[in-house]
Amino acid sequence: MNGQEEWHNSPIGVFDSGVGGLTVAREIMRQLPNERIVYFGDTARVPYGSKSKETVTRYSRQIVHFLQTQQVKAIVVACNTASAYALEELEKEVDIPMIGVVKPGAKAALLATANRKIGVVATEATINSGIYSRYIEEHDNDVSVIGKACPLFVPLVEEGLWEDPVTDEIARRYLTELIDSGIDTLILGCTHYPMLRSTVGKIMGDGVKLVNPAYETARELKTLLAGHGLESEHRPGLGTELYRFFVSDAADKFQRFANSILPYGILSAKLIRIDEY
Repeated sequence: MNGQEEWHNSPIGVFDSGVGGLTVAREIMRQLPNERIVYFGDTARVPYGSKSKETVTRYSRQIVHFLQTQQVKAIVVACNTASAYALEELEKEVDIPMIGVVKPGAKAALLATANRKIGVVATEATINSGIYSRYIEEHDNDVSVIGKACPLFVPLVEEGLWEDPVTDEIARRYLTELIDSGIDTLILGCTHYPMLRSTVGKIMGDGVKLVNPAYETARELKTLLAGHGLESEHRPGLGTELYRFFVSDAADKFQRFANSILPYGILSAKLIRIDEY
């Protein structure tokens, strides 16, 4: 096998602050079945949404260094906060293609809206960064963007409380303001939030389209790989480890969670000291 073929068959690196990025990994598995994945969940330092730009960038840089030791051919920043705060800087520092989750989600929302009112639910950091508003308004400044920080959603998802009366009540409190604003499209602007899709959909009603950036990111990744000539042309053979998972804490809990949402069961999640990278 020559070097180019080996590079084609190298895995894709995917990372998030915790389990939310598994929604992106799941879409990559579905849409790009020939691709191998190395996933890192920063479960020791979740959530990112309440941390500073400097801290999120430092954490993200450590994770990118780790993923590079795994010989990944591309990196998906499967975390809206890290996409908002760190992606631009990291792209300058590494020589492999990188993609975030913000732009694919924003593009899909622009195509979906009819009344030109788009809502975004996300972490405090993502909302405060203004990245969704900025990107959407660059493409169409007649669209109004209403952002709502939902800081309790990530801990609820991390605890597995996807369908629970407590989650329903908190979601209703967060979303009332968006319902009153008359939006017709809502971006689930954190990769944890698709786990709460049925709750959010029930509260927002049939008149509001929900945009899941995980689905759009996998589509855009496919285009990115093709553009760089990096698509894996064949499904890896028997005995090849298709998907590998690493975390910074609570490996057993992560494994149980992953097995509940991924189409393929995972045998283990390996614990690593991410601050050493």
